[in-house]
Amino acid sequence: VQLVESGGGLVQAGGSLRLSCVASGRTFSDYGMGWFRQAPGKEREFVATISWNGGTTYYADSVKGRFTISRDNAVNTMYLQMNSLKPEDTAVYYCVVPNRLRPPTTYNYWGQGTQVTVSS
Repeated sequence: VQLVESGGGLVQAGGSLRLSCVASGRTFSDYGMGWFRQAPGKEREFVATISWNGGTTYYADSVKGRFTISRDNAVNTMYLQMNSLKPEDTAVYYCVVPNRLRPPTTYNYWGQGTQVTVSS
């Protein structure tokens, strides 16, 4: 599976960004997907996962109510809509294929990452 993220950037606190992840190499609707993030000097952190049909989602407490994960199987793409961004959301965000949806989980595949920087 190949995963390519996009949509990161620099935004002020309170702003919004939408990340995208395009998958290839396998039938996209065969598997769940997710996002995790890693800030400099910190451990990798679970963000959200979504089932193959979008019917089940899980979120980290730190992003619940602000972030929304979704997917469009017709175009092999997963999204992460991030609203009310905070400086502590600053990290490299990775698109992943998780071993299971409910955290904690490990990851079979991940992309190259996209940088999100939130200024105060």
